[in-house]
Amino acid sequence: MQETGALPEEVRRKVDALEDRDFQLWSIYALIGLVMAAGFVALLFPNVMWQTQALRLDGRYVPQLLFGFIALIVLLNIYVISQRRLLRQTRRELFRELARSEAAEKLALIDPLTEIYNRRYLDQILTKEASRADRQGSSLTFMVIDLDNFKSLNTRFGHLVGDRVLIEVGKFLLETFRRSDTVIRYGGDEFLVLMPDTSEQQAQRAIERLLHRLERWNRENPIPSFRLSLSTGLASYSKGANVNDVLAAADQRMYLHKGSDAGAR
Repeated sequence: MQETGALPEEVRRKVDALEDRDFQLWSIYALIGLVMAAGFVALLFPNVMWQTQALRLDGRYVPQLLFGFIALIVLLNIYVISQRRLLRQTRRELFRELARSEAAEKLALIDPLTEIYNRRYLDQILTKEASRADRQGSSLTFMVIDLDNFKSLNTRFGHLVGDRVLIEVGKFLLETFRRSDTVIRYGGDEFLVLMPDTSEQQAQRAIERLLHRLERWNRENPIPSFRLSLSTGLASYSKGANVNDVLAAADQRMYLHKGSDAGAR
């Protein structure tokens, strides 16, 4: 993720540099305006500016002087307008580049099949969630979910049906768990749910909700002679523990349950 995150950061720096250029442009414009105004006042009222007598100016040169003054103002405005237009164009291009970069970064964290987070996102969030639990003294529980007999499903009905089942599982996992929980496709037919502020006892209630949702899917599913079942494993993180060890414990408990006819538990 370091490579995908570097470009947006670089673009943001360029945007900040543009803001500085914009400020400098207006500062120059204001400074020149003040100098021109001071010169005009000095010409009309020299006694105010220089404590001298009134200047004697040949009337024949007044039109040329005014023309030069107006031309200078026009040229200054043309320059400022062109620079402002260039800055706006550059800013739009940078924001488009930033949007493309952030969209690409987000897509890199999403599983293209199920459209939920992938293993790469787990690498980002795992340490953050553990640190948050340590800092707040809150609980954090991991749930590993595996589809039973998924290989035989692919063998019997083909990979297209298998992919459709994975998509459906991803959908009802998102529907079952809370918004604060993070659902991740952990492997081929394996999913992981990170549940902050949740103990193992509370996570058991989430498994009950998952079981009810699974039963409803089995009643409604269009695949003949097929009944989906899931195996689950829970493990809670404690302060100072190694998060990878906790994940391994949840995975091991899932395999202890795998193959039971009771489905998810």
